[in-house]
Amino acid sequence: MSQEPQYVPEGVDLDRPNPARIYDWFLGGSSNWAIDREFGAKAIETFPMVKTIARVGREFLGRGVQYLARQGVTQFLDLGSGVPTVGNVHEIADSVNPDSRCVYVDNEPVAVAHSRVLLERQGDLTRHAVLHGDLRNVEEIWERAMDTGVLNPTQPIGLIVCGVLYFFGPDDDPHGIVARYRELLPAGSYFLASHLTFDGGPADGEDKREEVRKQYNQSSAPLFIRTREEFTRFFDGYELVDPGVVWIPQWRTDERESPATAEFLDNPPASSAFAAVGRKP
Repeated sequence: MSQEPQYVPEGVDLDRPNPARIYDWFLGGSSNWAIDREFGAKAIETFPMVKTIARVGREFLGRGVQYLARQGVTQFLDLGSGVPTVGNVHEIADSVNPDSRCVYVDNEPVAVAHSRVLLERQGDLTRHAVLHGDLRNVEEIWERAMDTGVLNPTQPIGLIVCGVLYFFGPDDDPHGIVARYRELLPAGSYFLASHLTFDGGPADGEDKREEVRKQYNQSSAPLFIRTREEFTRFFDGYELVDPGVVWIPQWRTDERESPATAEFLDNPPASSAFAAVGRKP
């Protein structure tokens, strides 16, 4: 039986399930409460593949970070980083370059609190930092991230926005938000992102996918599904890294071991998500 976390960080909303904590539960983590587990169990009952799809998204993050690190990127800004779990950005980057740097940002107090504990115990506070903030406040987030002293704004940065964009609604102007972050990045930087979609997906199970999307309306952050064209727009002005905008299981699976992703190699659209990496000229 799952146990409740031993403490509740200030600002945590336990009246509604939270996507970051639900995602943590999907991945087998322990930074979640009964309300999150009940929501996750209902989603799995509706569409059993949802748990595996969460793992597939996490594996793409790992492959993307490893690829960027191998290209010489030594610093990362992870927006909407979520609760620390298997394969955190700083751990993967450090495995390639022990001098790599990373700043995590999330608006969920549980994610931030657990990230701080992880970094204090296992990280290097001169190279790793975590911030609590609203990603929509681009100028503020950028200034605070640079003020940590962890990142050098004159050198290439790997900007990571995985599993986050579909929580931005039309009124948030998601493309404008991402465009501003891209503008702030120095030349040679990379933008790594993924996004849930129904565009081009298999007809089988489409009604169940839609039902799960509607279930998220009861959480603290509804889901907003976008098309391939809408996702591709997030990379305007950037050079797409081969193979471009593809289904997650099609993005460089030889880069890093990805057991959950392997389940979708014969039917990539069943992953229900696009992925891409772009480079700023």
